[in-house]
Amino acid sequence: MQKKHIPYIAVATVLLLFVVWIVFGNHQSTMQVDAEGVTVSSVTRGEFKDYVRMIGTVVPIQIVHISPEEGGIVMEKVAEEGQRVKKGDVIVRLSNSSLDLQILNAEAELAEKQNLLRNTQVAMQQDRLNNETESATIEMDVVRKRRAFEQNERLYREKLVSREDFLQAKEDYELARKKQALIGERLKKDAQYRSIQMEQMEDNLANMRRNVVLVRERKDKMEVRSGIDGELGMLDVEIGQSISAGEKIGQVNDVSDFKIEAMIDEHYIDRVKVGLSATFERDGKRYALSVRKVYPEVREGKFRTDFVFTGARPDNIRAGQTHYLNLELGKPTQAVLLPRGTFFQTTGGNWVFVLDKKGNKAYRRNVRINRQNPLYYEIEEGLEPGEKVITSGYEAFKDNEVLELK
Repeated sequence: MQKKHIPYIAVATVLLLFVVWIVFGNHQSTMQVDAEGVTVSSVTRGEFKDYVRMIGTVVPIQIVHISPEEGGIVMEKVAEEGQRVKKGDVIVRLSNSSLDLQILNAEAELAEKQNLLRNTQVAMQQDRLNNETESATIEMDVVRKRRAFEQNERLYREKLVSREDFLQAKEDYELARKKQALIGERLKKDAQYRSIQMEQMEDNLANMRRNVVLVRERKDKMEVRSGIDGELGMLDVEIGQSISAGEKIGQVNDVSDFKIEAMIDEHYIDRVKVGLSATFERDGKRYALSVRKVYPEVREGKFRTDFVFTGARPDNIRAGQTHYLNLELGKPTQAVLLPRGTFFQTTGGNWVFVLDKKGNKAYRRNVRINRQNPLYYEIEEGLEPGEKVITSGYEAFKDNEVLELK
């Protein structure tokens, strides 16, 4: 080998080493971490219980809001918070001078209409008597004219009266009959008009009577009453306070039974249905619940659900108490299980760091997580029972693919 060939051999050697490093070298980014600063969990196979855990609050089975139908000034608080009330019991008395004035005006208008109706009835009765007199007079005139015509007709045939007298008697009789027919038609239409007018006035008067009754009923609503038997839970009014119609001033709680309200993560909104079973424990006893209602509105990532008892109730249960509920979403099944951890917040369950057999290194691996409960993730693929996974947070690992545990 000549001296001039040495540079070429050196370059070829470097290129060969570079190719070997590319083909067989480990190019994964590596990070050293403190082994005591991470949580390592084992993958197992076991029974996966499909349930979700949440905090529920005990509330009365029914809450009825207290809202006056009429506004006014608070004159008296008849009941106090925490007091037992019956349906129909007066809770607050209000005063409304404007409503009092409306009642007086309505009653005065009704009296005026009644007087007007009586005067109209008297006038119509007088008109009816006048019409009957006129009808009798014209009828008598027709009778007389007919009699005169018949007499003149006989005398005319006997040549005792002139033709002119006969024709005049005949024309007078015919005119009287036409006048009788016309007056009869007019009296008939007058009677119909009076009948319609009376009906309208009677209807108007009836409407005014109903209006007065309704206004008086509004006066009765100045006493705000309880809608159910229960316990007065809240009463936010003071003497002299002005209350608007429909304004919420309190509530009555039906304490004959209780239900539990819970807020559930929106992740489960498509799976929570009416009738699903739930349980909670208190003083070493388990109590059964059932989903009564699911509210579709989502607020701050959660939706509301109501539960009712399907068996015994705890002793001394009170509104406002909180319990941890377990809501069953499905039947238990055998599955590969991974304990829950904060890594999920970073990876979304798409990948994890899996330790090698020696436990000195952890490698990033893609996985698929199906369901989850408060204790475990159900692994669909990517992990096998017996493997160990870092389940603590991954925020500090950034984009590294290999972790060296020291």
